[in-house]
Formats: sequence, C-alpha cells, structure tokens
Amino acid sequence: MLIPRTAIFARRGDEYLLIKGAPTKRLWAGKYNGIGGHVERGEDVLSSARRELLEETGVTADLWLCGTVLVDAGETGICLFVFCGENAHGEIKASREGSIEWVSRDALPSLPVVEDLPVLLEKTHSMKRGDPPFAARSYYDENDRLNVVFAG
Repeated sequence: MLIPRTAIFARRGDEYLLIKGAPTKRLWAGKYNGIGGHVERGEDVLSSARRELLEETGVTADLWLCGTVLVDAGETGICLFVFCGENAHGEIKASREGSIEWVSRDALPSLPVVEDLPVLLEKTHSMKRGDPPFAARSYYDENDRLNVVFAG
C-alpha cells in the first residue's frame, strides 16, 4: 500500500521556499524541508500541492509535476509527487507546521535539513516546465544510509 503525498519546491532564482519544522513536530523538528503533505480523499495531486503550499506558507505559485519518488517505509510506503513552482505570490506566514523562509541553495550545506532534501533539490534545480518528469525510489540500505535511485 502507498500513501500519496506532495512535496513542493517553490523557487526564486537560486532560492527555495522551505519550512523549518516546528520544535513540537514528531518528525523533522528543527529541520528544513520542502513544503507539502498528504493528498486528501477526493483530491488530485496538483490541487493537493496548491492547497498545501497556501496552507503552510500563505503563498501561491505556478506549479508543475517534476517527478515521483516511491519511498520504502516498510509495510506502508509513500508515493511522493514532487512539484516545482515559480512566480510565487503572497505574504509568507508561519503555520503550526513551522516557520517559512526563502533559503539560498548555497546555504543548504550549513543548515539542518531533512535527509533527502539536497538530493531532490539537486535533481529539480535545473528542471523547467515541460521537461519529462523523473521517477525514483528511496530506501535505507543495510547500513541505514539513505539511497535515492533515479530511473533511466
């Protein structure tokens, strides 16, 4: 079984709109991550991405699907629909999920980030609307190292 989720990487040049997880979060507290969340029942993935972006940041953007990642999370996996976004509009606001910041790509190595964030940003950074979407799978190996393998 797979749980559908979205990840949104809104960008402005070499900056990305990221969320720093609230200290009270069970997962990824204090770590930077893309915007996103669950796809609600009866919702398509693009509508979900738009909703999550607005709910978590107060921002809207022109979004397009960049790819999918099947995340091996044990019995139940995650199908992560990765969206890129440009032309962000609106006033940034924090949510219960965390604080929102425009973060320079160059600053990422010095920040606490969710483990797959650098890999996904590297893959999507040069993508443009109309590029074929990527397909990938993500899993931890026997040494507990994260592997993200792109098809093709």
